[in-house]
Amino acid sequence: MDQERLITEFHQGQCIEAWHLFGAHFSYEGAQGVRFTVYAPHARNVSVIGSFNDWDDTKARMERTGFSGVWSVFVPGVRQWDSYKFRIEDTGGHKMDKSDPYAFYSETRPETASKVFNLHDLRWDDGAWMAERSVGFEKPVSIYEVYAGGWKKNGKYPYTYRMLEENLIPYVKEHGFTHIEFMPLNEYPFDGSWGYQASGYYSVTSRYGNPSEFASFVNACHRQGIGVIMDMVPVHFVKDAFGLRKFDGQPLYEYRRPQDAESQWGTLNFDLWNEEVRSFLISAAIFWCRIYHIDGIRMDAVSNMIYWGGNRDRGTNEGALNFIKRMNYYLKKEYPSVMLIAEDSSDFPKVTASTLDGGLGFDYKWDLGWMNDTLKYYETDPLFRVHDHHRLTFSMAYFYSERFLMPLSHDENVHGKKTVVDRMWGNYDQKFAQVKNLYAYMFAHPGKKLNFMGNEFATFREFDEKKELDWFLLEYPVHDSFLRFFTDLNRIYVSHSALSEGDYDFGGFHWIDADNARQSVFSFYREGSQEYLLCVMNLTGAGYEEYDVPVPAKGTWMEIMNTEKDIYSGCNMCNYEPLRTRSRKEPARFPQFITMRLAPFAAVWLTCPKKKKRTNRSM
Repeated sequence: MDQERLITEFHQGQCIEAWHLFGAHFSYEGAQGVRFTVYAPHARNVSVIGSFNDWDDTKARMERTGFSGVWSVFVPGVRQWDSYKFRIEDTGGHKMDKSDPYAFYSETRPETASKVFNLHDLRWDDGAWMAERSVGFEKPVSIYEVYAGGWKKNGKYPYTYRMLEENLIPYVKEHGFTHIEFMPLNEYPFDGSWGYQASGYYSVTSRYGNPSEFASFVNACHRQGIGVIMDMVPVHFVKDAFGLRKFDGQPLYEYRRPQDAESQWGTLNFDLWNEEVRSFLISAAIFWCRIYHIDGIRMDAVSNMIYWGGNRDRGTNEGALNFIKRMNYYLKKEYPSVMLIAEDSSDFPKVTASTLDGGLGFDYKWDLGWMNDTLKYYETDPLFRVHDHHRLTFSMAYFYSERFLMPLSHDENVHGKKTVVDRMWGNYDQKFAQVKNLYAYMFAHPGKKLNFMGNEFATFREFDEKKELDWFLLEYPVHDSFLRFFTDLNRIYVSHSALSEGDYDFGGFHWIDADNARQSVFSFYREGSQEYLLCVMNLTGAGYEEYDVPVPAKGTWMEIMNTEKDIYSGCNMCNYEPLRTRSRKEPARFPQFITMRLAPFAAVWLTCPKKKKRTNRSM
């Protein structure tokens, strides 16, 4: 690597491979060893201390590289897995021990030292997957969001990367998901932060194993046709003394003004105006894509970058906006097939527009408005849903302003909000009937899908990082049949292109009846290149033996999903025979209609193939 070029780009905020310059790298400089390099421009002296030199700061003093603020030293005899820190002496003579911001691996908490690891040891055989993957605009995307430490436990310990490879991948495959999204797997000191308060942006957490084992997990996912998405937190970092806070005795990664540096989470905000910080974070995002073949990055708390402190009244943070655009520009340039996903609660425009068109450059944005409106509606007593009818229709009024992803994430299963199933109105049976209706609506609605682990079998207990999911619930028929329902939903979603190929096309979705507030019945259809897919939703406890629904095409309509089927613990009020269209006598927008059975709280999907256009052939 051209060190001089990297240093120049680093100071310009344009470096996308800063980990090649900084950190601990094996090399041969007269003897086998490791070269350590760190950025500490305000330091008076810097030393490497570690298990290889008895943590003695006199044995490996680092030298300053010109006036760049970069310190470096070669230490012979250092081996794989050796622990180390940087002992930094500030301008006042005070010494502090810091973990390496660019460490590739770290000690397991509560220990805080960095560990030497050779990235060249990672092995891959996923070339076919990497060549064919895409961001999936026209494809089905059903994401399973996972907290790695709380999916399953081995006794009191969480599953390792090896165990997840052996168990999580087959589970995801069996139940029809296309992607796994991990809550942050960067290193972090406090389990209760779920990884969102990071200390090591290049270090895969040692809680579950080592880098080779994590790479093996990703590689195995790719062999099974499953994408891997990682959460990243480019907004803030932990205050712990061993980390980035006042790294060389002065604010280096955080804002200098305390009112800008202090975050709402008790952490410190990155100074996203600082060019070296920009290089640090952009390189970190590139690092996970290049080194670990990650297929997507979900950026946390984007609204807190758009606005100062996430507060619109404080105005936009122009430096942070420039950082987002630059980071996404480089990510798209280097990895156009990697999904870039914004968790953004604001209505800031053009979040998913290209940076070349003045946008922020994300591929997808979480539709948190849809999530809030939808859950609020399903919480409401059906007697009063007539007044909230708009909550289920409003999303399509703005949907095409961005490329939205529909999330029912960990955020909807914590902090006293209750789990998704428990937020439904009614008694036990009514909750299950309505949560099935909700998911049928979610999967028929345009936009890619994300569900937190446990949603697929309707857990009632809120997420707790100290416990595994309540797998014993699958011993109860209603939960077991719900998992079957969710699996079928995923499989139908993946196999019927009408549900995904027109997600962001105005012609892919059409309301049939968005205004039947009196009966709280909604109907719409998705239009694909091969078929029409009709969705009819009944949101009250009244059932109908004969319910007329206008349809966009003449022919035979077949029911392919009914949330009240008996195999899903429903009342079995279904449409088992094909439904033939009939013609209306009076002029209408849809001249054809079908008459169907519609159970209480049921959601029904029916399909009709498109007729092939005839072509005239001359003899």
